Amino acid sequence: MDLTALEEIKRVKHRYLRCVDLKRWDELADTLTPDATAGYGTPTYGDPLTFTGRDEILGFLRDKLGPDIITVHMAAQPEIDIDGDTAQGTWCFEDTVIATEHRVVIKGAAFYEDRYRRCSDGAWRIAHTGYTRTYEAMLSLDDLPSFQLTANRWASTTLTNG
Repeated sequence: MDLTALEEIKRVKHRYLRCVDLKRWDELADTLTPDATAGYGTPTYGDPLTFTGRDEILGFLRDKLGPDIITVHMAAQPEIDIDGDTAQGTWCFEDTVIATEHRVVIKGAAFYEDRYRRCSDGAWRIAHTGYTRTYEAMLSLDDLPSFQLTANRWASTTLTNG
């Protein structure tokens, strides 16, 4: 197995997740092929969401993950198979979403099913990313009287109950 390619693929997936959480849209663009596709299977939006093309994926993420949405994505246990300049991988992931405007916390887990391609510049990029939830739970912040959001990178104020 090409261990260098394996490590590069792991790094591009982790960079994708970090850029989503930090809302670094320009840097996120470089993790995706121009013709990338995405399928996000989350009950929050109803039917599974599918996107074609890097611009469509980025447009959705920019629109839905604004400053009032705080996210943390953790992916681990990758199973990656490499075949020349293409690869596919499965990742276990968990995420937490705090939607301050809607006063909810969403916690969930899934398995990402990704495809990767080594591009002409030698960099590995995500050609497809997608998941179907194994679970998703939602909790109202109003049910947590002691909840205090004491830091929010994107907001000028904190969120407290009471």
